Amino acid sequence: MRTHHREPQTLGEGTLDRLARILAARNIDPATIAAPAEEPENISPLEALSSGMPPRYRAAVADHSEVLAWVRTVAEAAVAPNQGARRQVTTGPSLLMAGVVGAGKTHQAYGAVRLLVQSGVGVRWRATTSADLYAGLRPRPGSDSERELAAVSRCPLLIIDDLGAAKASDWTEEVTYRLINRRYNYELPTLITTNLAIRDLRAHLGDRVTSRLAQMTTQVTFEQVDRRRHRLAA
Repeated sequence: MRTHHREPQTLGEGTLDRLARILAARNIDPATIAAPAEEPENISPLEALSSGMPPRYRAAVADHSEVLAWVRTVAEAAVAPNQGARRQVTTGPSLLMAGVVGAGKTHQAYGAVRLLVQSGVGVRWRATTSADLYAGLRPRPGSDSERELAAVSRCPLLIIDDLGAAKASDWTEEVTYRLINRRYNYELPTLITTNLAIRDLRAHLGDRVTSRLAQMTTQVTFEQVDRRRHRLAA
């Protein structure tokens, strides 16, 4: 079967004039028509990770011994979905970091994610404060709170910042339990920070949540020094 090669065709002046009249009739400025997108430049996994982080934590470095141990354990548990593919975080232990405001807990959490990526492990992750979590899950028109809760619950790596800071209620306790229980059952690594003392968690989070946290996390108390105030005083 013979095929015919056609030379690329250009638009003649008549065609361009008709196109201009059509755009003018529709009040469309030709200058606003987007040009074809250029091919994106290759970026490193760490650059891609940093672009999704809050600017304050894009250079965060994890240096706490318990956090470094957690990173090593999670990295060792990472598996490749198929031969030759990059290893991905799928399961692993969780870490609960307690201490006063400004002790560096959030900095360490973001630094831990950066360190995982630097070690060559792929990470699909999310980060939220407990207050933002509850705000996003409150039932409201046009929102599927159950679907959002399922998405957060299934995320391979989750940072929950300031757990226990939001006003407690039966509803927040139920949401927290469902989230933590799901991650407990599927052994999904979770980095949790709280300004509460570990001995006070039960009073603020309830028995069911505290019981799950005790079983699924390594709990570490940060030094009782507000590093932000210390830097300002230096």
